Parts: sequence; C-alpha cells; structure tokens
Amino acid sequence: MPEVNVIWKPQKMQRIFMSRPEWEAFYGGAAGGGKSDVLVVEALRQVHIPWYKGILFRKTYRQLGELLDKADRYYQKAVPGARYHAQQNMWAFPSGAKIYFAGMQYTRDREKWQGWQFDYIAFDELTHFLFDEYSYLFSRNRPSGPGTRVYIRATGNPGGIGHGWVKQRFITAGLPLTPIRHIVSWTDEEGRPHRDVRSRIFVPAKLSDNKALLKNAPEYRMNLCMLPEKERKALLDGDWDSFSGQVFTEWRNDPDHYTDRLYTHVIEPFHIPPHWRILMGYDWGYSRPFACGWYAVDERGKMYMIRELYGTNGEQDAGVQWDVARTAAEILRIEAEDGNLRGKKIERIADPAIFQRNSEGSIAQQFERCHIWFIPGDNARLAGKMQLHYRLKFDEEGDAMLQVFKTCRNFIRTLPSLVYSAMDPEDVDTRQEDHLYDQCRYVLMKRRVTPPPVQKPRIRLDDPLNLGPYGR
Repeated sequence: MPEVNVIWKPQKMQRIFMSRPEWEAFYGGAAGGGKSDVLVVEALRQVHIPWYKGILFRKTYRQLGELLDKADRYYQKAVPGARYHAQQNMWAFPSGAKIYFAGMQYTRDREKWQGWQFDYIAFDELTHFLFDEYSYLFSRNRPSGPGTRVYIRATGNPGGIGHGWVKQRFITAGLPLTPIRHIVSWTDEEGRPHRDVRSRIFVPAKLSDNKALLKNAPEYRMNLCMLPEKERKALLDGDWDSFSGQVFTEWRNDPDHYTDRLYTHVIEPFHIPPHWRILMGYDWGYSRPFACGWYAVDERGKMYMIRELYGTNGEQDAGVQWDVARTAAEILRIEAEDGNLRGKKIERIADPAIFQRNSEGSIAQQFERCHIWFIPGDNARLAGKMQLHYRLKFDEEGDAMLQVFKTCRNFIRTLPSLVYSAMDPEDVDTRQEDHLYDQCRYVLMKRRVTPPPVQKPRIRLDDPLNLGPYGR
C-alpha cells in the first residue's frame, strides 16, 4: 500500500465520540481529553459536499483563537486548496463547502444566525452557554442540501454558568455511553398527530485517555494535581459535583449517609412534631418556573425543608404558565394532604415583587381571593446568600442548621449548580435556574441566624509547616 501521511488520528474515546449516530453527543469531563481537537476535525467529515455548512461556537470571539489555531493546523493539510477568510471567520473548501467559527457572548447574539442552516453545529466548552443559547441553534440545524448528515456535537468541563443544565441533560439523565431517548410529538397542518425519537449521549473524557498528551507533556497531570480541591476534582477527575465558581461549596449530598444525618444536607423524610413551626417560601413565575418550599423549624431554630412545589414543564428553566387560581389550588391541596402540613398554621413569605399593584391589583391580592395570604420577604440578596452559607455549614458534630428531605429533588438538583455572577462576583448569577434558591432566601431572612463560630484548623503532625510550639 502507498504511504499515508497521517495528519491527525483519533484516540480511543475520541474515536467513540466521532462514531456515535445520535443527533446530540456531549464529550466532557476532565481537562486534557482532546475535546477541542475532535470538534474541529469532525467538522471536516462532509466538506466534499458542495452545499455543506458547519459552524463551531465558543462563548467569546477571543476564545475562538484556540479553535482557529487547530483549524489552521489541520484544514489545509487535510484538504489542499482550503482557504481561511478572516473577515467572516470562515474556512472555504474547493468543493464549495464552508465551516464557520463564531462567538456568542450575549444571548442576543444567537439571532445573528436567524435564517441560516447548518448541517453540523458544535459548541466548545458547552458549560459556558445558557440552555436558551444552545437550544436556539436546534432551529438552525437542518440540511443545506440533499445527502448531508445533520447533527450537533459539544464538549466541555464541569463548572460555568451552564453547569447545571448540561449536567441534567447529559450526565444525570442516563449512563455514560448509553443513548438517552427523547420522544417528540407534533401535529401537522392537516391535524394528524406524529411522534418520533431524538437521541443524545454522553461520552466521558478523561486525561488518561489522551496518551499523546501524557507522552508529550507528562508533567500536565502534576499541574492538575496542584490545583485547589474543587478545581482538581473537576478537571482531573471529571467530577460534576465539584467545580470552580460553585457558590455553595458547603453542600453535601451523599446518598450512603441519608440515615445517619451527619455531614449531609439530604436526609430521609420523617414525621414533624406537631409543635414545630412551619414556614413556606414562594417565588413567582409564569413563563419561568414558580417555586414553593415548606420548612419545619425545631426548638433550637434548625430548619428542615420538607416539601417543594416546582412549576416546571420539564424543559430547562421553563414554567407551566399557571395562573394564580390554579397555583393557589395546588398549594392548598398539598397543605391539606401532606401529613406534616395538614392542620398546621403556616406562615407564608413571598417575593416582595408580587405585592406591586397593577390594573388588576397585585398578585398577592389575587392569592388572597383564593384564601392564601403572604407577607413580603426580605429580598436583600447578599444577606440572604450569607444566611444560607451560615445554615449549610457543619458544626464539630457534623450537623448543619438546614437539611432537606430527599423528596425535594429540584432543590437538591439546582442549588449545588449555582455559580457566581461575572458582573457581581459576590452574588449568584440570576440567569440560572435559581427560583428554589430565591424562595429559600425569603424564608431564611425571616429566621436569621448568626455566623457560626470559626473552627480552629486541625494541624497534621506530618505537615512540614508544623514547626512545633515555638513556630518559626
């Protein structure tokens, strides 16, 4: 056989990722898995088709530099005659095919691609994007002409503004390397119902899979080992429960320890004593989810979140569009049927925004007509965030001042995924699914606690900086 000039060769997990038939595939986890390379090379698959168009996204144009460097390294060697057009951030190929590179720094930037069609759409570092930005491109993913394959690919590491929805959509939705099926239903112009299946898959990326990188730069593993614990777990181990930028790093959810209630915030439900105080928090939502949480307070002021009602239709951060009457009816039904709430006096605290009047009166007044009364919550964002930090902190006995019944699944899912705002690095980024967090803040501000005492760090006897009682 004639000699073949190999420009790039996929390694094991890269090859698996490139061979998947699903419409969506996410290649993610640890750093150093060769994720960016595989997106850039995968875009070449159909460049022999004249009408083929592909596009690769990074969050900002500045971040595109890495992808463009890789394209410059591979494209002309793989397809002689390929040319880069800098003004359009586009590679053109002799057949007429095109591959674009784009940033989407703001959500409104997605509308620049309205009316376009792309056979191949890829997102590098998907956790830097909002779900609305990612899902909008579904409408652009259609054939540019006959005979093309139409699909979406993405890569990323734990952390970032999109950590929560990416984890929900790809990581926790199913097992790695196992297709996740999504039933799609619609009605055609003649009123006939249709059903079809869309599938997606998660392909885990590990540093150990990138043999080429470890051979060329064996010290890279040591670089990751030197990172702080949260970043090390995320980037070295691909741990989706621990990442840089996480707001509530105190959160612990270990299902093996639900029963002993120590060093975990998630516990098995139990019967609430009749004399404990009950509070309820409410965050309004219509197009976005509304959120209710019920809390029991024991004799020493410790809180237990015992029930939640989350108004989501199952899509990412999308509400059920219930009016006040329907929401109120569901709240009253829960309070009448739940054994821990039935017959109890419940103090309800809500977002102060529902007390603002309009032509129909305030939302709070509409609830009153349905026999539900709220008092306005304190919406001091930073103070409310600190109250949650105080209550999540474990004492020396392994107990915390806030624990959550394991049945409050949406609170457990969304709280640990919250990240800090880039505009206000002391506050939670409000573009996330933060509705259950908000209702919790209103309740905690009603029952404030003082900061817990600072615990003295334990000195390890084998610590080289432990210089004995005389110090330095």
